[in-house]
Amino acid sequence: MRYKLLGNSGLRVSELCLGAMTFGEEWGWGASRDESRRIFDAFAEAGGNFIDTANKYTEGNSEKLVGEFMGRDRERFVLATKYTCSMRAGDPNAGGNHRKSMVQSLEASLKRLSTDYVDLYWLHAWDYMTPVEEVMRAFDDLVRSGKVLYAGISDAPAWIIARANTLAELRGWTPFVGLQIEYSLLERTVERDLLPMAKALGIGVTAWSPLGGGFLTGKYLKDAPKFAGLEKPRLELAPGFAAKTDRNMLIAETLQKVAREAGGTAAQAALSWVRQKGTIPILGNRSLVQLKDNLGCLGLVLEEKHLKVLDEVSRIELGFPHEFLTRPNIKQVMFQGTDSLIDRHNS
Repeated sequence: MRYKLLGNSGLRVSELCLGAMTFGEEWGWGASRDESRRIFDAFAEAGGNFIDTANKYTEGNSEKLVGEFMGRDRERFVLATKYTCSMRAGDPNAGGNHRKSMVQSLEASLKRLSTDYVDLYWLHAWDYMTPVEEVMRAFDDLVRSGKVLYAGISDAPAWIIARANTLAELRGWTPFVGLQIEYSLLERTVERDLLPMAKALGIGVTAWSPLGGGFLTGKYLKDAPKFAGLEKPRLELAPGFAAKTDRNMLIAETLQKVAREAGGTAAQAALSWVRQKGTIPILGNRSLVQLKDNLGCLGLVLEEKHLKVLDEVSRIELGFPHEFLTRPNIKQVMFQGTDSLIDRHNS
């Protein structure tokens, strides 16, 4: 395991992040307490220090288990949790991005986690209601209080994040240093705006569902072996993670071939692809066997030919204005052939 700086900060996080959404069986497909403990311990023994959970995961039990597992080693871990999702039905202020939701969610999370601070506090999903100024000032207050060390944002439009960090820079508030997004061979639309924005603003990126809800392991292919002892496939419980489209099936089949050639499993190859794109995959394992296989991606480096094959089979259209601005006739009108003479340091 190696370590990376999280965005434009000095915080050192492991190059893989352990997602704790699977800790607990309240949702019908997670890991038991004992299996969750084995997963946590194995990740820590491999050198992993980056743990990701949320107030809503398994209705709060995920945070309780993470707090229990960290125990006296709390300071060793970079602990991240999230707010936004409501924990009280019928209460309009129990969820959302506003200050009241942020503060009350954090206080409840700290109790469940058995700690007095979190290293990284994520806004879980943008609510399109709360003013950006309110969110950023509230984050800054929590950082100044010492209950939060760094701020991050998940599942939000690029323009919101860019505006938020520009505002924070202008007013001397705490900026977002982390971005959490869905990113995998199946879901690459974040390459249009979110990833370029993160690079330009110095925001570290973590990728949830890097295996497409398990789809990229190949277990849904026609000749895939059946997994004994598992509940109803998560793909059927949460169909939004991936779908059995012709495109996705072709990607999964191609990934299998690339993995065999590279000397790894499909899951390892899929995770290596995400890692080699400069992001930190979040592992969402339900068993120790799955975790051990996933950790194998650390020793699997895909060659350029492998990356090219995977990039091509999963290619997306960047759309307007990206493709418009790269058209030869448009570039000619703008530069009259002089663009080739310009040394662009960020090209």
